[in-house]
Amino acid sequence: MKFIKPIAILIFFIFLPHNFLYSQSVKIQVGSKKFTESVILGEIIKCLVIDTGASVIHRQELGGTRILWNALLRGTIDIYPEYTGTISQEILAGKELKNEEEIRLALIEQGIRMSKSLGFNNTYALGMKEQIASERNIQKISDLKNHLDLKFGFTNEFMDREDGWPSLQLRYQLQHQDVRGLDHDLAYRALDSESIHVTDLYSTDADIKYYNLRILQDDLHLFPNYNAVLLYRDDLSEKAPEVIDAILKLEGKILESEMVRMNAKAKLERIAEQQIAVDFLKKTYGLQIDTQIQTRWDQFWQNTKSHILLVLLALTVAILISIPLGIYSARHRKLGQFILGNVGIIQTIPALALLVFMIPILAAIRKDLGIGAAPTIAASVLYGLLPIVRNTYTGLKDIPLHINESAIALGLPSRSRLWLVELPMASRAILAGVKTSAVMIVGFVTLGALIGAPGYGQPILTGIRLADTGLILQGALPAAILSLIVQGLFELAERWLVPKGLRIESTVK
Repeated sequence: MKFIKPIAILIFFIFLPHNFLYSQSVKIQVGSKKFTESVILGEIIKCLVIDTGASVIHRQELGGTRILWNALLRGTIDIYPEYTGTISQEILAGKELKNEEEIRLALIEQGIRMSKSLGFNNTYALGMKEQIASERNIQKISDLKNHLDLKFGFTNEFMDREDGWPSLQLRYQLQHQDVRGLDHDLAYRALDSESIHVTDLYSTDADIKYYNLRILQDDLHLFPNYNAVLLYRDDLSEKAPEVIDAILKLEGKILESEMVRMNAKAKLERIAEQQIAVDFLKKTYGLQIDTQIQTRWDQFWQNTKSHILLVLLALTVAILISIPLGIYSARHRKLGQFILGNVGIIQTIPALALLVFMIPILAAIRKDLGIGAAPTIAASVLYGLLPIVRNTYTGLKDIPLHINESAIALGLPSRSRLWLVELPMASRAILAGVKTSAVMIVGFVTLGALIGAPGYGQPILTGIRLADTGLILQGALPAAILSLIVQGLFELAERWLVPKGLRIESTVK
């Protein structure tokens, strides 16, 4: 029964950011992966939904295939753009599907529908700088076997995919030892600086021409067709049939040359994806989509408000949970070691893994909590427990024995000793733990952008994708400044939260 109240508080704070940050009237949830083409397609879908009069939100840059696919299955999102090769080789791997009709039938069994091809094939390919390929006379992937000194750098998803590096290495008998995983957009810069020599490409990437890369011939035919399609939930036909009619207008309407052009506009000309989508629909269908393009200043203030809200909520919950845990740990030796050990283990879990772990847990509570603010709050709370729990425990344990004995001699009951003596004496240590936790949470929340959370992580993620240093700084600098502000506020708070006698003692020392 002791733990019912903290659990109730945690659930309340998980729901709270969702209610504040997202409109409850949102009807359609569109998703996209964290590369430019997927974001542009997501914006086109969003604009088509807006044209039907339905309310819509685009949760963009949601990480890799599995995050989007699982979100679609759970109903956290309703639609997202995908590729037939990825569906057959990754999502439905092992079913040995031979054509799009078989893929379509297999998806229906899981309650998912697939559109016809949007009109272009964005296949996987391997690429390297034209100059290096010419010097070594490398024309096709098989030629790589004779150049074992080349450094390979593949996207992290490609490193583990069924149709990625494992199959590539096996099919082409590649024995290269220097193979590393990295972000797709960073790979182009690594190629340009010759930190790596070969990487995986998407054939419609504008960067191929920009960096003067040579696409190596897939002479053993490893990569299948990756025709762009739309995946959407079967129940969307009942929920919003007009939306289905609208998005299926895209079938066969986007040529490969058009997609390359749109990618180049976003990546090289720095035109907003939303504007690119509006321009495409106007040219293709004559649609006049009434959307408001946010300025960078508007985005900054929106990100600032969202980031501060997420940090405040996560820190509040962390404090409400951690201080009682620290008190229990100090008063019960065996329980204390168990609590300290477990919060310590949580701290060792990689931050991104912790975020991903939260997605299915919260989706089981309510499907629309599976991505965005809710799992970011939950993961941030867990990540912020250790400093507060440990400092509360240490602060209480370090109280001189004679002070506790005096309180007992005065006849103070246990609860009174806690509030009147022990917590005030431990307040400096507890506050130091809260300050450490707050600074950690400010940084941790930026990672939430990978699963659709608002805040300073959004411009950082977009800046990395577009190689836009200004956008990266638009998120990184305010996050750093916010950390300094938080630290300063806690220094000021110490003046009225810590008893005067303890502050004097600290100054003398």
